[in-house]
Amino acid sequence: MLLNMHIKNIALINEIDINLDKGLNILTGETGAGKSIIIGSLGICLGGKFSKELLRDETQDGLVELMFSVDNEDIRTELEAMEIYPDEDDIILISRRINGIGKTINRINDNTVTIGKLKEVAGLLIDLHAQHEQQTLLKVSKHMEILDRFGGDNISVLKLEVADLYNQYTKIKQELENESIDQAEKNRQMDFLTFQINEIEKANLKLGEDEELESLYKKVINSKEILTSASDVYSLTGYGSNSTASEQIGRALMQMKRMSELDEDLKSTYDTLVDIDSMLNDFNRELSQYMDSMEFDDDEFRSIETRLDTINTLKSKYGRTIEDINCSLDSFKAELERLVSFDEYMGKLKEKLNHIEAKLDNKCKELSAKRKEIAVEMCKLIKDALFELNFMSVEFEMKFQELEKYTVSGKDYAEFYISTNVGETIKPLSHVASGGELSRVMLALKSCIANLDATPSLVFDEIDVGISGRTAQAVAEKMSVIGRHHQVICITHLPQIAAMADTHYLIEKNVENNKTITSIMRLNKDDEINEIARLIGGAEITEATIASAKEMKGLADRTKIY
Repeated sequence: MLLNMHIKNIALINEIDINLDKGLNILTGETGAGKSIIIGSLGICLGGKFSKELLRDETQDGLVELMFSVDNEDIRTELEAMEIYPDEDDIILISRRINGIGKTINRINDNTVTIGKLKEVAGLLIDLHAQHEQQTLLKVSKHMEILDRFGGDNISVLKLEVADLYNQYTKIKQELENESIDQAEKNRQMDFLTFQINEIEKANLKLGEDEELESLYKKVINSKEILTSASDVYSLTGYGSNSTASEQIGRALMQMKRMSELDEDLKSTYDTLVDIDSMLNDFNRELSQYMDSMEFDDDEFRSIETRLDTINTLKSKYGRTIEDINCSLDSFKAELERLVSFDEYMGKLKEKLNHIEAKLDNKCKELSAKRKEIAVEMCKLIKDALFELNFMSVEFEMKFQELEKYTVSGKDYAEFYISTNVGETIKPLSHVASGGELSRVMLALKSCIANLDATPSLVFDEIDVGISGRTAQAVAEKMSVIGRHHQVICITHLPQIAAMADTHYLIEKNVENNKTITSIMRLNKDDEINEIARLIGGAEITEATIASAKEMKGLADRTKIY
């Protein structure tokens, strides 16, 4: 529910606060007093155009702020899905600010948001119906939405089932379209896959062999340098020359042996030298074996090089590692197997599509039948409501056509048809209804679905255009009906509608300090009677108009449906 509307520095408004209540809130005032500014400001805060030309004082910011109380759990859930959270008092604050250079700031609570986000959130909380908004009734696409909303769970459950089948249907259909290839293309793909498979299998790859070969290749490439260095080392440590380490240690051993025989204290030193001689012999033997293993012939080198080239070529085509190449091989085999059995695969896919399409078609027919059944019920209620709104010879119905293609909402195309005069052919609503008639049709619709519409606050502007007398009274009563389920805010010039108010506000224009400003105040019972009298009699309020106002207010109080 809209608790408060704060407007600052907009057109004739310096700064006002409007504290609103539940039920039917009526706003009245002289022509030009600023009623349209208030509704326009409301529209701005719901995402409408906000121009700097609206600023009363260009040196100050213009501001429109709406304070809502959110106590509906479904709306709270939708808000939370958009990451919008009421405060601990269930309050949400929506505001728009504009400065003198035309920069606007949109906020929800303390967070700056995009205009799209602001519109989305505001749309859950309040619905504005001015005459141009009533043009949505002329959009045929909205007619089905109204019917489905009226149908409630009877329709929504079927729509979910249709949507689920439709999604399955479109997915399979898309898969069929994507998989559809001619025989020549299929053969080309199979030949290429066969070539890829043969190329990989022919290589007979083994995990880790690429690393082993690369290490061996590096050794072969560097073998000459390695052998030269190894030979130099062997000549320093091996045998064959009196200056080698082995020969020198051998002579040293002979001396140490004699010394240890003469002095037993040298025995451990001698043993150490024996160990050194043994280790050097082991080293020379291992070095000699290594040099023998490093002798490669040209054929062996070319074999290593060729194998590495094969592996690296496959890596460049099918993966960075041998494991990746093997994964590619598995994928190629699976795809080839699919293409080999392609006709069988496509046949099963088409069979699956036909099965889902049959289920979808049946469910669409079930949904259509339920819609037509509910449309009869809804149109009867709307027709009765229109009759109460002084359409004395009205016919109202919904006509259906079947679409050529399935949609996520079924195959129905539905449109409202109306005839407002005896003998007049029933025609599409968009072809025959005037602005004033559209207002009453919209009001009839709202009264019929008032208890189904989740939007807490409804705003009506110019709902009374082109009506008077008995019709005005009927409109007032309908507004009261809607006010039992929603907070209703209505600007009116008609005393019959004003008399039905649960809360009445007067908008006035005054001159202060040589400047015209708009103000608003909540009326008490006496002031309300005076304002209704003004609406009845114009500028001059007499005892007769006061009496009429009291009578009208009393009648309204007795007429209200609680």
